[in-house]
Amino acid sequence: MYEAWSRVKGNLWPVLQQSAAAALSWWMAGTVFDHHVPLFAPIATLVALNTPVGGRGTNAVRVMSGVIAGVVVGQAAFRFLGHGDGAVGAAVLCALLVALLIDGERITMAQAAVGAVISVAAGQQAGIDRVLDALLGAGVALVFSQVLFPPHPFTLLRRAEAATLKGLGRALELTARALDASADEREDRPWKELRPVYTLLNDLGRTRDDAIAVARRTPRWRGRREPIQREIAATRHLDLLGNSCLTLIRGATILDPVHRKAFAATVRGLAGVLDALGEARGSHVVFQHAARRTLDVVRDAPERGSAVPVAVGESVRLVAADILVFAGADADEAERAVRDGSTDITVERRAHPGG
Repeated sequence: MYEAWSRVKGNLWPVLQQSAAAALSWWMAGTVFDHHVPLFAPIATLVALNTPVGGRGTNAVRVMSGVIAGVVVGQAAFRFLGHGDGAVGAAVLCALLVALLIDGERITMAQAAVGAVISVAAGQQAGIDRVLDALLGAGVALVFSQVLFPPHPFTLLRRAEAATLKGLGRALELTARALDASADEREDRPWKELRPVYTLLNDLGRTRDDAIAVARRTPRWRGRREPIQREIAATRHLDLLGNSCLTLIRGATILDPVHRKAFAATVRGLAGVLDALGEARGSHVVFQHAARRTLDVVRDAPERGSAVPVAVGESVRLVAADILVFAGADADEAERAVRDGSTDITVERRAHPGG
């Protein structure tokens, strides 16, 4: 029940926007274009806006380009082949090929195919109406997503950062539990810890692309791209941190029983740092404290032993250095601090979301 309510609470504002935009598209299609049953305008609006906030503008363009491509192809098929089965098949094939040439996205291909079918089935006027509705619906979606309610790039990025950091922290915590468990209790399934990490890193990459698009295309943010670029650079360090955590998890799972217990506290300490960073929301004080905690964890890590523990120890130091860089430390200073057993390091203050 809690998860269901969280989904509603987290998506209520975008859902309200979709509802208002669909109603506006319906009204404009009926009033401006005098369509008796203006179905496709609100449908185009809903399809365009039914995507994560940062990708709505791009989605609107894809809907529009797909519909136009499909209608053009469908009109050509209708003119030369009529209403038959062959005309529908040829129109859909050509429309899908054109959509692949445009961008190959699934939504573009779907809209192109639907536009082609409608054009062949209903004739020329229906195809023209479909284009007008698509233009109107996508236009309303663009106004809502880029002008009236443009996404905040910092909000997008920091929400993705928090989700990634918490996911990495949970993966390390599960690994620490496995290291503490006895042979009978331990589940030999490292993919249980690794699979969510891959998903989070993929989501982070998509959010970064969305934020870049927002910074380039949204009038509000076009002139303030420098702080956004710095935040985007921080998310790239998260990619490196994610890979370091994956390496540490893999190495930890093949440790012998003696060293498993020794490294459990270290892995759990790094998990706690990541979880704290996930709650920080860009707080400089929290980032500085997390950097100190990271250095403490590294200093308390087990001493080097045989080949595998040495490799795991190197993975611990690599994770620690990546945490420090993400928190705002210089990369070379982070490397030296981890190697030398430093107790403190300076981290740069992050940009404020309102800046």
